[in-house]
Amino acid sequence: MEKAVVGRSDFSDTDRADEKVEIVEESKKELADPTPTPATAAGPAPPGPPPDGGLQAWLQVLGSAAILVCTWGLINSFGVFQAFYEMDILKDRPPSDISWIGSLQASLLFFTGVFSGGLYDAGHFRALVVVGLFMIVFGMFMTSLCFAYWQFLLAQGICVGVGMGLVFLPSAAILSQYFARHRALVLGISSAGSPVAGIVIPIIFSRLEPKIGFGWTTRVIAFILLAFSAIPIAFMRTRLPPSGRRTRILDPSAFRDLPYMTFTMAGFFSFLTLYVPFFYIAVFANTYNVTTADFAPYLVTLLNAGSVFGRIIPNALADRWGALNVLVFCMVGSTIIAFGWLGVKNLAGSVVFTLLYGALSGGVVSLTPTVIVGLSPDMSRVGVRMGMGFVVTGTSLLIGTPIAGAIVKGYSDANWKGCIAYGGAGLLVATGLYGTARFMVFKRQGGLKF
Repeated sequence: MEKAVVGRSDFSDTDRADEKVEIVEESKKELADPTPTPATAAGPAPPGPPPDGGLQAWLQVLGSAAILVCTWGLINSFGVFQAFYEMDILKDRPPSDISWIGSLQASLLFFTGVFSGGLYDAGHFRALVVVGLFMIVFGMFMTSLCFAYWQFLLAQGICVGVGMGLVFLPSAAILSQYFARHRALVLGISSAGSPVAGIVIPIIFSRLEPKIGFGWTTRVIAFILLAFSAIPIAFMRTRLPPSGRRTRILDPSAFRDLPYMTFTMAGFFSFLTLYVPFFYIAVFANTYNVTTADFAPYLVTLLNAGSVFGRIIPNALADRWGALNVLVFCMVGSTIIAFGWLGVKNLAGSVVFTLLYGALSGGVVSLTPTVIVGLSPDMSRVGVRMGMGFVVTGTSLLIGTPIAGAIVKGYSDANWKGCIAYGGAGLLVATGLYGTARFMVFKRQGGLKF
């Protein structure tokens, strides 16, 4: 009490006069508005914890799944375009040149995330969805008119890729506003839209292209994507208000977060080679006469069929055992199966390889956003941290499959072995780094579940 009195006596007369003026001014405001609303008295009421269910929440999952059809669904299907371009429209270009189209598309999905993440945190979700989906559909319609290599790069690579980058990150981040207890599971359910599209699109392409040609086949795929685009535009809405911070593309605190940085570096090596089988399995089948040229595109379908289970089952387990724990398991399995590709020489081996690799690699892709959410200190930084990680991942996707194409050029047996060994080596390094990140989390906060 003595200290309080002394502290109070230290105020000058001027300070006391200023206090009286402030009190008078506040009294006038209260008299002018005697019944203040909660919003004016204490700011807007907080929206409360995630509902973990309900119609509105599951509509977000449906919309996110539709977005995954239009983004990763197309990327997972690029193997059928790669094989067709090599045999037809772009047969004068080496495989590495053609793979730049798909790798540019996939990398821009991540590169653009550094901007879409900050815009999402700032409250521009709807604009991102509308503009992004428009660019994807428009880019595919323009692809149907292409005949030169640079045109495919602009339409299918850049236009579609930027559109994917605008919508993919927000479609994953918004689910954290509606789900907490089963967040990994719903992210897995939504990401299942990707392999489902990866199953259907190669079948559509291989069935329709011989009958109606490349142009109209690509337009049919574009119309399908247009129909799916209507779902998120109609139903997806954010539940939380904007963070109130200015739009950012960097979170400086992330650079001091060793588990997050190690996880991000692991993502670089993982996605550097994760999609080598998706791009080259059909070409591999044609080279070794594993199957007929008509059936080869269906190996891409089988990769995506396995990935359906890989998107849902690991994510369901992640809610119980921890997302990073399950991701490390999927990485170990993916690495073993990737090296097992060296022994594939017939149709039966190709089918087993594609189903197993699709399932395990699908778990890696679908669990990555869940882990980033868990490594973020608060929900207001989820978008920015995802965007930062996606820039690193996008870099690896940009160069990863073209490197594989340069190695496999000529399609000799030694070149194929080098390409497969390259793919397995990248996954092996990533597995070690993911395990290191898991150990760092354990040292920081303890517990076996993360």
